[in-house]
Amino acid sequence: MIIPLIHALYDPRASLPQDVTFYEKALEDIAYFGVASQVYFLIQQQGRGSQVPLFFQERLKQEYNETLYLNLFIKNQTDRLLKKFEELGISVIPLKGVYLAEKYFGHLGARGTTDIDVLVQKHDLERAIQCVKSLGYTNEQESTMSHFHWSLSKPLPHCSVPLTVELHWDFLIEKTSNLNMDEFWGEALPMASFQYVKELSVYHSFYMICLHGWSHYMNSPKYFIDIIQILQARHDQIDFNRLLEDAAAHKTLRRMIRTLLIVYRYFPHLSEIKELPLRLPLRSKLNFEGAYRGRSRRNFKQFVSKVYDKFFNFDSLGHSWAALVQFVCNLGKMMFSSEIKKF
Repeated sequence: MIIPLIHALYDPRASLPQDVTFYEKALEDIAYFGVASQVYFLIQQQGRGSQVPLFFQERLKQEYNETLYLNLFIKNQTDRLLKKFEELGISVIPLKGVYLAEKYFGHLGARGTTDIDVLVQKHDLERAIQCVKSLGYTNEQESTMSHFHWSLSKPLPHCSVPLTVELHWDFLIEKTSNLNMDEFWGEALPMASFQYVKELSVYHSFYMICLHGWSHYMNSPKYFIDIIQILQARHDQIDFNRLLEDAAAHKTLRRMIRTLLIVYRYFPHLSEIKELPLRLPLRSKLNFEGAYRGRSRRNFKQFVSKVYDKFFNFDSLGHSWAALVQFVCNLGKMMFSSEIKKF
């Protein structure tokens, strides 16, 4: 139910469904995928509140308000962290989160977030870790340098879930691409009045969001919404020809093509906003709402698609092999850790 609803909210020619049962089922999907704030914001932004049932709007509004309050807190904590980085002269770029909501959706509460993601340069990682720890994020989660982020968290009063800061130095697992992070840093501009705190260009934000969606198998509507929102808001600043050329150089082309084809397959109206210089498949390779809902009937094609993305959707055999080795190593660590706990 969620895809037709999102389609109706983004395609100006589409009408919102009238069936009450549709909205009852849509609420289940919205709750499962955690996209209430996005859906509510889009409905309100377009002035279409009267076109949906009252119970549907009220439930979304309640969850939207909760998201807004949480985002206000996370923004406060993020601002403190960024000021500390600036004070210490550590170059950083905030990723996704509250700043993406403000810049591309136009409102702090339009997109929920639960942690703080920051890009740092690899040579600054140790300094960045100490900076984060100085603000109370002293609980380190087990990480490996072959991955691409380091996680630190701190407990929050009256809350069972800690606030986590993820320090990224790359967007993909080591040795699974030729991604050149210097290109992203090179086009980043200082944010607000900062010198060391920067923001990605629109083009590189879109590149990053596509890779982020791919890395999660595009298994949630939130990844579709992020890509669509940036495209609709800043399509004139995104060059698809450059994107495909860069992806070919970075050996991320197959990942980029697969992600964009999936999005355009589900939301064909995007071709009128920005034409994709690729041939769309006649049939989708992703059964979006099947196995990821945890339903009793598992979709074998969905499983095969996930395995393909995890190990074979790469531009070189070496990158596929690196992904497989990383998976086996992580699996071994998990099993070893489990055995230690049992012992």
